[in-house]
Amino acid sequence: MLKHWWKALSVLLLIYTISAGFLFEVPALAILNETIRNLYFHVTMWFSMIIILLVSLIHSIKYLRKQELHNDIVASEAANVGILLGALGLVTGSIWAKFTWGTWWVSDSKLNGAAISMLIYLAYLILRSSVDDVQKRAQLTAVYNVFAYTMLIVFIMIVPRLNDSLHPGNGGNPGFGGYDLNNNMKLVFYPAIIGWTLLATWILSIRIRAKKLLIKLNSI
Repeated sequence: MLKHWWKALSVLLLIYTISAGFLFEVPALAILNETIRNLYFHVTMWFSMIIILLVSLIHSIKYLRKQELHNDIVASEAANVGILLGALGLVTGSIWAKFTWGTWWVSDSKLNGAAISMLIYLAYLILRSSVDDVQKRAQLTAVYNVFAYTMLIVFIMIVPRLNDSLHPGNGGNPGFGGYDLNNNMKLVFYPAIIGWTLLATWILSIRIRAKKLLIKLNSI
């Protein structure tokens, strides 16, 4: 029972995040108004996505070194969980854009880069489904996964900083941490990152067990 403490912590942190996210006082800012509460969901989900996709990348590299099927399973299932978090991040970001910029989407280097990154990861899933040979699929997609994570970092962290962007923290705009993420918001923001990441890890562990069970059943 004690080994599952982190699952209980995940639930507690997310209950705290949702409750505090809607009820705690936030800075009164022009344009953003109450929508700044979305910071606890949109941004923290993307932090968790980057962490889970890093797990996927690490296991792809480990597969390329040792050719162990376990690493391929972890890499592919982590990519699935990361894509889910990325999709939730896009949805919450689009809602935020509607209330602050007046439109669901703008042609912005950060937003476009995020969308392209998700398309690259969707192509990863398509690539996996198009190769039948287990070892060949694992090796091919492991190499592709290295490319996908590299492009993710380029599109959401490097390119937006080199171009004009409406997104906070890019194109010369100050980031939230620089001017309006006050100490009260940090008490929710950082636990939210941990909570979403633990939840993603929990989902990942379930998917890994399910995948291994399916492989075992198919081999009978």
